[in-house]
Amino acid sequence: MTVMQTSRDGHDTYSISEVVAVTGLTAHTLRWYERIGLMPHIDRSHTGQRRYGRKDLDWLEFVNKLRLTGMPVADMVRYAELVRQGDSTYPERRELLESTRRDVLTRIDELRDTLAVLDWKIGMYSGDGA
Repeated sequence: MTVMQTSRDGHDTYSISEVVAVTGLTAHTLRWYERIGLMPHIDRSHTGQRRYGRKDLDWLEFVNKLRLTGMPVADMVRYAELVRQGDSTYPERRELLESTRRDVLTRIDELRDTLAVLDWKIGMYSGDGA
């Protein structure tokens, strides 16, 4: 069981191993996300250890959802850059998300078609198909 630490300013913080346990991501992936600019600046303890906050965990949850959509890493990094640039980038962020949404809907349609073929084939083996 992991224990959260409280930073000097009273906010809960998480070590990289705690974030690994919560998110299922590897420490290598978390460091890579930071290196490529997908993660905002991660605070460090006085000994240099990464200290993640609740906001960081929320961001990682969103990034994981973007990964599940099949969004390319370059687009995720672009989205993160837009977020850091501020509210003036809302239209660009919205377009990026809408484009990803269209891609997801296309994939859902493809998966439904694939499922129908599998169901038909399974039915054949079950004696339900012609």
